[in-house]
Amino acid sequence: MGETEQRPTAGSRLGAQENAGISTLEHGQKLPMTPPGKLISIKIQMLDDTQEVFDVPQRAPGKVLLDAVCNHLNLVEGDYFGLEFPDHKKIMVWLDLLKPIMKQIRRPKHIVVKFVVKFFPPDHAQLQEELTRYLFALQVKQDLVQGRLTCNDTSAALLISHIVQSEIGDFDETIDREHLAKNKYIPQQETLEDKIMEFHRSHIGQTPAESDFQLLEIARRLEMYGIRLHPAKDREGTKINLSVANTGILVFQGHTKINAFNWAKVRKLSFKRKRFLIKLRPDVNNSFQDTLEFLMASRDFCKSFWKICVEHHAFFRLFEEPKPKPKPVLFTRGSSFRFSGRTQKQVLDYVKEGGHKKVQFERKHSKIRSIRSLTIQPSEQHSESCNFTFGDDADSPVVQSCRQGKELKASTEDVGQRRSPSLKKSPKEGGKVDGAVMVTMEEEEEVVKDRTQQNRSQSQQPSTAGSLTGSPHLSELSINSQGAPVVVNMSLSPNLSPDAKQSSPLVSPLLNDPSYIRTDDEEEVRRKRFPTDKAYFIAKEVSTTERTYLKDLEVITSWFQSTVSKDDYMPETLKNLLFSSFEPLHKFHTSFLKEIEQRLALWEGRSNAHIKGDYQRIGDVMLKNIQSMKQLTVHLRKHNEVLMELENGIKNSRKLETLCRDFELQKVCYLPLNTFLLRPLHRLMHYKQIMERLCKHYPPNHVDFRDSRAALAEISEMVAQLHGSMIKMENFQKLHELKKDLIGIDNLAIPGREFIRLGSLSKLSGKGLQQRMFFLFNDVLLYTSRGLTASNQFKVHGQLPLYGMTIEESEEEWGVPHCLTLRGQHQSIIVAASTRAEMDKWTEDIQMAIDLAEKSSGPTPELLASSPPDNKSPDETTVDQESEDDLSASRTSLERHSPHRGNTTVHVCWHRNTSVSMIDFSIAVENQLSGNLLRKFKNSNGWQKLWVVFTNFCMFFYKSHQDNHPLASLPLLGYSLTIPSESENIHKDYVFKLHFKSHVYYFRAESEYTFERWMEVIRSATSSASRTHVLSHKESRVY
Repeated sequence: MGETEQRPTAGSRLGAQENAGISTLEHGQKLPMTPPGKLISIKIQMLDDTQEVFDVPQRAPGKVLLDAVCNHLNLVEGDYFGLEFPDHKKIMVWLDLLKPIMKQIRRPKHIVVKFVVKFFPPDHAQLQEELTRYLFALQVKQDLVQGRLTCNDTSAALLISHIVQSEIGDFDETIDREHLAKNKYIPQQETLEDKIMEFHRSHIGQTPAESDFQLLEIARRLEMYGIRLHPAKDREGTKINLSVANTGILVFQGHTKINAFNWAKVRKLSFKRKRFLIKLRPDVNNSFQDTLEFLMASRDFCKSFWKICVEHHAFFRLFEEPKPKPKPVLFTRGSSFRFSGRTQKQVLDYVKEGGHKKVQFERKHSKIRSIRSLTIQPSEQHSESCNFTFGDDADSPVVQSCRQGKELKASTEDVGQRRSPSLKKSPKEGGKVDGAVMVTMEEEEEVVKDRTQQNRSQSQQPSTAGSLTGSPHLSELSINSQGAPVVVNMSLSPNLSPDAKQSSPLVSPLLNDPSYIRTDDEEEVRRKRFPTDKAYFIAKEVSTTERTYLKDLEVITSWFQSTVSKDDYMPETLKNLLFSSFEPLHKFHTSFLKEIEQRLALWEGRSNAHIKGDYQRIGDVMLKNIQSMKQLTVHLRKHNEVLMELENGIKNSRKLETLCRDFELQKVCYLPLNTFLLRPLHRLMHYKQIMERLCKHYPPNHVDFRDSRAALAEISEMVAQLHGSMIKMENFQKLHELKKDLIGIDNLAIPGREFIRLGSLSKLSGKGLQQRMFFLFNDVLLYTSRGLTASNQFKVHGQLPLYGMTIEESEEEWGVPHCLTLRGQHQSIIVAASTRAEMDKWTEDIQMAIDLAEKSSGPTPELLASSPPDNKSPDETTVDQESEDDLSASRTSLERHSPHRGNTTVHVCWHRNTSVSMIDFSIAVENQLSGNLLRKFKNSNGWQKLWVVFTNFCMFFYKSHQDNHPLASLPLLGYSLTIPSESENIHKDYVFKLHFKSHVYYFRAESEYTFERWMEVIRSATSSASRTHVLSHKESRVY
């Protein structure tokens, strides 16, 4: 066979290397022979509204045309795109890549084929090429103009502001108004112009590539992103719309999603005439039909939608292109249609292997140059033509020529600004084409590996010229999370959230669907790029936990303040006291977080890669800020007064009580409201622990040791000064929090009473063993049952004073395992614990409380001040979301919009038949952690990345650290923490396992240090140390 003649292409004449476009062939394979013949001209409308004409053989399959378009654009990730055209019935259909073009497009002279995005990935960070992201951005722009991408006005204005930034550059009011007058991006744009310009003003310094990235980051959160609606009716005749996405099949009523069928739940898709059928896998609860039926307008509509579903399933779920079925000898049954092309995994693998050269291009609509664009001479722009040669030999070539389209669609751009072809290739290659999408260590790992994940835990962001350190790669997420006045990424602000209509996180598939994502298991390489020193990860822990702390402060300074300001229920004196104490803290820690992240950027080499050593430390930053923090002590000392005044205000005002209770039911208030008032004091302890670890790590001659040691001394002094106040505040908060869970007792929070333990025990009565909830204080033991009220509170059945009480084991006497008899002066009860360990904990705490009661004639305010551990934590409720294990238990009260949460720590202990003590709360205060983790279900194939906050015996899951509220939560009381065994086939480093009954979760950390830290903090919630051990350990610390 002779060699194929190589003809010059548009890219080659500009100096760019030709690539394989979207070829699906394996190495060594060749395209099937396409017989030569008469050429036909196909008019293609590009995403930038220009038109190109391609000449292809009459008998060529559709894939030849798509390959020609992608080669013309030098588009490597062309598999995400497709060609659509109106068929003879004016129905828009996709060009079948395996069928001859002429059998599909009957009158090519009168048809304009559109080159558009076909497959929308769950995360635009999976798009590796800037060119691909640019084309996706054009698709978003087109969908906005056509009204296909619907959203609220604020989101629309934010999207358009990024488009304007990419097209005309930095904000200039005169130019902006002229540009918006000439270009219509959305219907009724005039009413949004002021808001668009307001957002555009905040994008100063943002490059076109960064604007594309931000645009896609906002768009992907919209419910209608990438959605094409197909009209249908359900069995009852109700008009609905069907659509298909990377996750499965979606059902819409109007533009509101009402149902979704994940690919993992779909067993078979088929159509019969006008009926579209979805056969589901059997459900354990048998709560839905096995087969769902939808009626569409015609058989053609039905078959077209079925084909799209088949292609989406194959592209996002399969590892490789499905092989064709053998042709039957005699009879054929059903459609022979199959997906043709590379799957998403194959595309990601190809780009990851780097088997191509990245080319530069020019943006048609942009009046500013991309840093990766080169100037093209006007003479080249209007004289370019390109030819493509395919075939096995020179004797049977398949020749395509593309020439400049004579028909250019009318554009709002000036004629002089038009450029054709739509995208130009550069004669040179940039040193780092994709530099704008460099991501930090924890952000990078899943970019290539996530295949069908819909909601990524943390959005990757490109560089921003206006970032705080001048670093071209400092994430904008960190800027916004610090409460900076400049609006950088408004898509995540409370009022602008594009995904505000998403379903409740209580039933979110993010945590409840094991097949929600699938990833491949390739070895990650990102760990090699960043520092491996333990000190670096300690510094990073400062940053991640500071982000969470700042969000907690914002609950008070922003969210609660906004709620309070709407009504006059809170006295002005209390308002001034509360917010004047917290606003200075928020301002200081916003600046502190910026400085920490600047140092980390330098340490990682993201800003000044040439700097060594001097910036690879954190002690100097900590020392400087801890010294400045001392000036805030006057505000910290007021927090005791703030807490007491707030509780008094709630006690005296029913309206204020209702306001606070309603605020606690908001998603953003993921802990009890008064817990947030204690956060600043708890944070001081965290700084102290971090500095202790840093000093322990450094040798005395280390450059950072001296500053770290000085910072430790400073923070230890602050903790010692505020320690006594913190103990009183924690107990005060705990009593008031428990009061919300109990009914039948009014004087729980009296001076001198201190909480010791709460938990589930079985009480022996004439009816046998009955589950009861017990509350142990320093003067009394209460036992309760769970009420049947909408509030799910616990009703007090009895109380036993501890003075004069005795306790003895009575397992043999009653024949009940783990049995105790409590004999009071007026009443005796028999109780049984669930395990021997639980019995021992109760015995130890009750005996201690009895001994203390004997030494005192009654409770006094300082009775246990010197005996209990140093740090008592008030953090005891889980969240406003249901846990994954207690859905049925807590859903009832939540669905009734009850005035009290039914899933506090008390309820978790009730359902899991366990207990928790004040010492456990104390340890929980010290063991708080935030950061990215990869999470895997027992039966899933891939890892999902989430931002995780561990506090209050509970893991809270977020898509990213910038989110204002958690998607779901996992209370860990009762869970076991282990390392996966060989038989579990995890084969990854730094993985730990959490399991409770049949619930199993695997989590993967990024480094050995973070793995050990997560193990340490989670172990504090899953296993309780003995009181003696904890007290001796804590008393050894010097404050």
